[in-house]
Amino acid sequence: MNEQQPIPDYQPLSEPNRFLAIVSVLASLRDCLAWLWLHARGQNLNGCLPVMQKGKPEWWQDAIEFLKEDELLGEVVRKYPNGSLEGKGALFETTIRSIVGQQISVIASDAIWGRLLTMIGKPIPENVLKFTEAELASCGLTRPKASYIYGLAKDSDSLLNQDWNNMTDNEIKQHLIQFRGIGPWTAEMMLMFSFMRPDVFSIGDIGLVKAVKILVPEVEDKNSIEQIAERWSPYRTAASWYLWRMIDPVPVGY
Repeated sequence: MNEQQPIPDYQPLSEPNRFLAIVSVLASLRDCLAWLWLHARGQNLNGCLPVMQKGKPEWWQDAIEFLKEDELLGEVVRKYPNGSLEGKGALFETTIRSIVGQQISVIASDAIWGRLLTMIGKPIPENVLKFTEAELASCGLTRPKASYIYGLAKDSDSLLNQDWNNMTDNEIKQHLIQFRGIGPWTAEMMLMFSFMRPDVFSIGDIGLVKAVKILVPEVEDKNSIEQIAERWSPYRTAASWYLWRMIDPVPVGY
């Protein structure tokens, strides 16, 4: 029979070690609370928020509450209570969809986009590269647009693989406009419809300029339009969606 070993006397922690133990416990508690908070919000539990959001942006209701009190835009917001900006969660798709829509109407853009999808299937770089630029153009694209889309598919790694979470709106825009076919307007559409940034207004968008002139007929130049748009900050993206609704029979989407 084994002899029972005596229980060693309890040795209290020294003051420095006691402090370190408390810090360790508090840090663990902090991490647990952070995990629970992210889980409750349905966010990425790896600690990184998804930048390519799908569906309605999380800030949309706050934007509605803000904009419906605006003297210029409030009536328009109340007229369309059910719709919203919709993200597809796919940056490459939004990129080429925006290029298709450059300088043409929403209806024409939708028709060309439909024919392009019929040809290539899922809008991913690998599928685009299965076709020539001439074949892409046969969907109704101009030759330059077909060339831009093909080129972006070839350069998709450089285009897409960035630390988007840690980039400002302007940093994202400056990165995007380095690529052929992506100018300020296209980059701004990507900020709105892929990154779901809430405070973007594209002064290069013909529809937005037209809608603001309907609201404020005396406005004369783009600088004045940008000044008017400042009243809708920090939700100029949502304001843009409602401005488009004023002039287009279907909601704008990229």
